[in-house]
Amino acid sequence: MTSQNNTKTLKKQVAPFEQSQIMKSVWQIINTLGPFFFLWYLAYISLSVSYWLALVPMVLAAGFMTRVFIIFHDCTHHSFFKNRKWNRIVGTITGVLTLFPYEQWGHDHAVHHATSGNLDKRGVGDIWTLTVEEYNAAPLKTKIGYRLYRSPFVMFVLGPIWVFALRNRFNRKNARKKERNNLYLTNVLIVAVIALLCWTIGWQSFLIVHGTIFMVAGSIGIWLFYVQHTFEDSYFEPDQEWEYVLAAVEGSSFYKLPKLLQFLTGNIGFHHVHHLSPRVPNYMLEEAHKNTPPLENVPTITLATSFRSLKFRLWDEKTKNFVTFREARKMVKRSMNREMNPEL
Repeated sequence: MTSQNNTKTLKKQVAPFEQSQIMKSVWQIINTLGPFFFLWYLAYISLSVSYWLALVPMVLAAGFMTRVFIIFHDCTHHSFFKNRKWNRIVGTITGVLTLFPYEQWGHDHAVHHATSGNLDKRGVGDIWTLTVEEYNAAPLKTKIGYRLYRSPFVMFVLGPIWVFALRNRFNRKNARKKERNNLYLTNVLIVAVIALLCWTIGWQSFLIVHGTIFMVAGSIGIWLFYVQHTFEDSYFEPDQEWEYVLAAVEGSSFYKLPKLLQFLTGNIGFHHVHHLSPRVPNYMLEEAHKNTPPLENVPTITLATSFRSLKFRLWDEKTKNFVTFREARKMVKRSMNREMNPEL
């Protein structure tokens, strides 16, 4: 069977799972926002006893904030509700809670889906990724910047602050009026909510409780995005050879998580299904995976094996694998030796 036929077959097999179900969507809002607000309040109450006691509900609240983001994420794909208006309303509200402007992120994320794994169309809604050749040819300041960007501290600690709190507060260049207005509305609502909470419980308590939740949830979010596209034999091809379905099923991993983590992360571990069809609601991703036989052999990572991705830094176009900086240096040395000693 040709890859083109595979493409058509996969799309047809996944299509039945693309319909959102109003009762499931409403129930997910209830079983996500309800526990999130309860745990937030519990953390605030516990703070009067001990920060370490409050840390337990704060970490759990961060898990539910991740789940709130998945609802927001589905709304930007217009997959959470059939009605676009309700997707926009719920998406904007959950965007305020997660510090993401609905229209802007929807645009950038759509570009990410349309270009994921395309070496010639990197740069929007993705993680900065250089090939071995690009890195070796880059000036020193670019190499230093790339190494800093790829360090765990910058990506998972400073990353949430930069992406969620700062970058999301400004319009992108050439943004349309609807997108700009949505960002202004989101910013105003965020400021209003923060001001109300600071006035109600005090800025110190707000900063400690929500700051901790924000940092933990932000790190989880970036980790999920990172690990589901950065694994050893991922998929990257130049534009002429790039194929959407192959990029989806080979360049997006199946992150097999324990059931509790799968629940808190809104089934986003079935990332290959999501990239294959963004119109599949998060609560249908597992069912789509289980009922689509060709997806049984997609790249699979577990909680334990996913930490290996931290060492992957550069994409090697020759071996079609992610490699470490050390492996890249060895490649350069071998190449230089062959040039100096062609008889070897």
